[in-house]
Amino acid sequence: MTEVLAVAVITVLAVIAPGADFAMVVRNSYLHGRRTGLLGALGVAAGVLVHVTYTMLGVGLLIASSAFLFTVVKLVGAAYLVYVGVRTFRTRSEVTVDLERTTELSPLAALRTGFLTNVLNPKTTLFVVSTFAQVVRPGTPVLQQVGYGLFMSLAHLLWFGVVAVFFSHDRMRTLMLRGQRILNKVIGSVLAGLGVSLAFAPSH
Repeated sequence: MTEVLAVAVITVLAVIAPGADFAMVVRNSYLHGRRTGLLGALGVAAGVLVHVTYTMLGVGLLIASSAFLFTVVKLVGAAYLVYVGVRTFRTRSEVTVDLERTTELSPLAALRTGFLTNVLNPKTTLFVVSTFAQVVRPGTPVLQQVGYGLFMSLAHLLWFGVVAVFFSHDRMRTLMLRGQRILNKVIGSVLAGLGVSLAFAPSH
């Protein structure tokens, strides 16, 4: 599996698996409309760049300082992907979202909410670190790593933009929620399989 394909698959699965970002965008889109939801999605995408920046620095230092520690992080990251895959597969309940109406959000507040929800989410940290630990090698160019990070951010922006559009309409929201359980099983199966294959993949 090439680095690019691995990053693409893991990122897409991580993005569409329901979590804190999903619940926040759903809530704001439902209560405050499409524009607020889209601004939340933009905030989430900006938050991802924060995780990417410190992960790139940390993984780079590990590669340079200790091949053993880097291998340990790689294996722990692969195990985490398997763990998340199994948990996602076994999830039966729908994502719970607090839909109590509150005061209107200003554009800046909507953007800030999306940003902070992502930046303060430890699951995003683990996903980004796990992904980079699997695909980055000593010879991976820095610009290519930057490209991975930008792709992760863009994927979040596009997906949560779609979520914002869907959940600002009652009928679309219902259709999206109906397919959630099936989607969880697909995401869980592929993530767990990826984690196992990446753990045994040779390092170059």
